Amino acid sequence: MPQYDYVCLDCKQRFDLFFTYAEYGTKPVACSHCQSANVRRRVPRVRVAKSEESRMENLADPSALAGLEDDPKAMGAMMRKMGREMGEELPPEFDDVVDRLESGQSPEEIESALPDLGGDDMGGMGGMGGMGMGGMDF
Repeated sequence: MPQYDYVCLDCKQRFDLFFTYAEYGTKPVACSHCQSANVRRRVPRVRVAKSEESRMENLADPSALAGLEDDPKAMGAMMRKMGREMGEELPPEFDDVVDRLESGQSPEEIESALPDLGGDDMGGMGGMGGMGMGGMDF
């Protein structure tokens, strides 16, 4: 039996009702909180599931990398997007670097401020170059 989301226009409360397909649209709907018939159906958000291959293809678009070497904020936004798309737990240092980029700090300034970044605890990524930073050719 499908679940339908409603909002009461009188008491402003949200509620769900279960109807069979045959009942939907024919059975009267009343708010489960105040019993008012002044209700509206809510359409929930729709999420589109993407395969890992599809997510990686979106990240591989060369046009997404254009101009990043001169714009730390754009680089930070791109790295945050990549982190989300990867769907893996990233080390806290990743968020620190992205936060610094998004605030406008250059990769060189970040490497100077965090010289031990990417050591053994980061899986031997070897500085920020391993995080898609300093050593990357755009």
